[in-house]
Amino acid sequence: MTESKESFAEISPADFFYRNRDIAGFTNPARAIYAAIRELVENSLDACELYQVPPEIYIRVSSESTAAKEGPAIYRLRVEDNGSGVPPEYIPSAFGQVLFGSKYRIRQTRGTFGLGGKMAILYGQITTHRPVRVISSTGPRIYEYELIIDIQRNRPVVLSKKVYGNGNKWHGTVVDFALEGDYFRAMAKILEYLKETAIVNPYANIMAVDPRGRLYRFDRVTEKMPLPPQETLPHPYGTDVETIRRLMYVTECRDMLSFMTTHFHRVGRTIARRFLEFAGIGIKKKPKTLTPNEIVKLVQALKTFDGFLPPDASCLSLLGEDLLRAGIEKELKPEFIAVDQRKPSAYSGFPFVVECAIAYGGGVPKTGDIILYRFANRIPLLYDEASDVSWKVIHTMINWRHYRITPDMPIAVFVHVCSTKIPYKTVGKEFIADRPEVEKEILNGIREVARQLSIFLSRRESIEREKRRLDVFSKYLPKIAKFTTELAGREREPDIQPLLRSIVKYGPEEEGD
Repeated sequence: MTESKESFAEISPADFFYRNRDIAGFTNPARAIYAAIRELVENSLDACELYQVPPEIYIRVSSESTAAKEGPAIYRLRVEDNGSGVPPEYIPSAFGQVLFGSKYRIRQTRGTFGLGGKMAILYGQITTHRPVRVISSTGPRIYEYELIIDIQRNRPVVLSKKVYGNGNKWHGTVVDFALEGDYFRAMAKILEYLKETAIVNPYANIMAVDPRGRLYRFDRVTEKMPLPPQETLPHPYGTDVETIRRLMYVTECRDMLSFMTTHFHRVGRTIARRFLEFAGIGIKKKPKTLTPNEIVKLVQALKTFDGFLPPDASCLSLLGEDLLRAGIEKELKPEFIAVDQRKPSAYSGFPFVVECAIAYGGGVPKTGDIILYRFANRIPLLYDEASDVSWKVIHTMINWRHYRITPDMPIAVFVHVCSTKIPYKTVGKEFIADRPEVEKEILNGIREVARQLSIFLSRRESIEREKRRLDVFSKYLPKIAKFTTELAGREREPDIQPLLRSIVKYGPEEEGD
């Protein structure tokens, strides 16, 4: 009998995502070209907001075949921005090493894993065997790299490097590569993504050219931008044993009191003293001397102590009611908009804010159901809507008839969740988990804007009723005045205008509300 032997091997992060690209959203050629555009556009928007310059995003998708055709084909994708640029020493790793990037800090960003842009480049390489071209500048010089990813070693391989002068003082990044895609199957989603990106980024100019040469423009309506997000410290409620172990390794604090106040969000000396007394740990104990059992005990105490202040939203870059309203008005031109920004809240020690809006009429289409627009850190979420917490709230937790709203009305609901850590259910970042804290804030936000719409609809209904009443009087009062004048044998008819004015309850200025 032959004895079987199991073989063991290690694979790199690039090799892992090469073998499992479906979990990052690259499931088929149509989804892949959509995901590639989305990831690169979001990287560009982050770079522009970090530089605090209104984004100028240019996207071009061109077919590598002689004629654009439907079905899977090889396309060339180019995305250009005017953002902060990438320092030249980091360009190879930033675009050619999976899980290398600037997003592994406690700070609000569109991306979560520092994976998306490199996943697009990796997908392009494994479907076309062609390198990526990256052009970037942060100042006096422009750097152009041509590189591929060594998938087995997860390292960039630089094929060529060129350096140019930068007389125009251009700053930004250009990413240009080939990939297999099915643009015409994905076209509807791509255009919807660009439209929703324009809604939630009304300060951006976005221009896209498709394989048939058609130009799509989404112009900014304001240059006002949200403040850039700030890096923050971990909150005690969101820590674990590994977090404490890493902090112990790097800390320069000589006692637990300063350790708590230095490394944790919103922990002052008074709260730190109370906590250490609660945890049974001396305030003068050296952090580096904590044993494994003491670390576990410390983490359990961090999670159960009820004296910590909740996280604040100072580290978040909120869109704000004015910008959300401006974006909706720009793209949908509705008859009515209501916007509500909830107060900061937290889940598992991570701060978040929910911004909600509702739009009625105008360019909002009638679909027979309420249209839901979902956003997370200014990212439109287009796939797997029925798995999202927002869908659950508007379809199972709200009685819309209570607000005079029926499904046949042209209604759109907007939900934007802003956090240092969005509770996505998957790596693909398409839907948000139904965390109770997040669900509650979304529910209350939608209820608030629905109440405002209900008041508007009630008021409009009253105005319409008064108009119909006035039409009746306007039609018959002149005739009554004429006949009564004749019957009374008088020559001059009475003035009916004061009577008509006394009938109207709503003035012209109220009708226009």
